[in-house]
Amino acid sequence: QVDLVESGGGLVQAGASLTLSCAATSNGNSIYAMAWFRQAPGKEREFVAAIGWTTTRTYYGNSVKGRFTISKENAKNTIFLQMSSLRPEDTAVYFCGATLANTVWLERAYAYDYWGQGTQVTVSS
Repeated sequence: QVDLVESGGGLVQAGASLTLSCAATSNGNSIYAMAWFRQAPGKEREFVAAIGWTTTRTYYGNSVKGRFTISKENAKNTIFLQMSSLRPEDTAVYFCGATLANTVWLERAYAYDYWGQGTQVTVSS
């Protein structure tokens, strides 16, 4: 079991910046990668960004490239999502996910074994 706790969501105006955090408790498990997904009402869960746990390789969804940055702090078992130039269409619940598998499908929600409870991000116009 891997426990994930997100924080940092909130209400901001368009153009603002916000940073989300996800703290992982691995309980002895070896995490392969972690990611951020988001889900707006009535829509499917959308890939935002992923990062390898033992590498520095990062991956981004097309809608956030150049605006969002994913990073990690291994000593604290925490990943971050720095979001800038936020738009109303970024409004969603943001979920943190972790996978133990060596998978190439990091942009697919089904590749992730564990999820946090989600944190709401609302961007007003």
